[in-house]
Amino acid sequence: MINFNQYKALTFDCYGTLIDWENGILGVLKPLLLAHNTNFDDDQILELFAEFEAEVEKGEYIKYREVLQIVVQKFGERLGFEPTAEELNSLADSIQHWLPFPDTVEALKTLKQNFKLVIISNVDDDLFAFSAKHLEVEFDQIITAEQAKSYKPSLNNFRLAIDRIDLPLEEILHVAASVYHDIVTAKSLGLSTVWVNRRADQKGVNLTGSAISQPDLEVPDLNTLAALSSPKQY
Repeated sequence: MINFNQYKALTFDCYGTLIDWENGILGVLKPLLLAHNTNFDDDQILELFAEFEAEVEKGEYIKYREVLQIVVQKFGERLGFEPTAEELNSLADSIQHWLPFPDTVEALKTLKQNFKLVIISNVDDDLFAFSAKHLEVEFDQIITAEQAKSYKPSLNNFRLAIDRIDLPLEEILHVAASVYHDIVTAKSLGLSTVWVNRRADQKGVNLTGSAISQPDLEVPDLNTLAALSSPKQY
């Protein structure tokens, strides 16, 4: 168990940790693929999305809206169809409708009472602005890929966040669902980490924990984190 009293700031990944990105993605791609005579199950779709997204983000920086357009294009190339202009924009356009996990908002409000809250997200500023409305708390800092001009797991995104937070590393705790994008890099920089393993009780592909790294704490959801971090009453 980690000592929450030493931390002053909690940094969060957004999509997959706070926002239910899997349902957001599937809500767009399942009907899109069906329209092109492809009936994949959820895990197949999510695996391909993760493959295509990582491939695009490793290249020269482009905005996340463009990343998502290329991801849809790659689905078409892999599966033998040509997406329409509307379909190419469908993932990015849908982000404004992606909702938080049921535990997210109340947990953030609880955590806000004791910590500074910071976002470190692979997204554009304008796309995160939509999600911020759903999250219902004021973040002390928001660091996006658009600002960093790079995508996690790049060290650059975390270094920018650390510089802006302006606290010693030992007073910052990073919270994320993706071991690959977040936990490994944060640990390499000396940050303590919490892995929100939302897929712990699910069968199928593990999209977030494939990389080898040991978080300081693993929790199944944000309610658990909020409860563990609350000052104990004696």
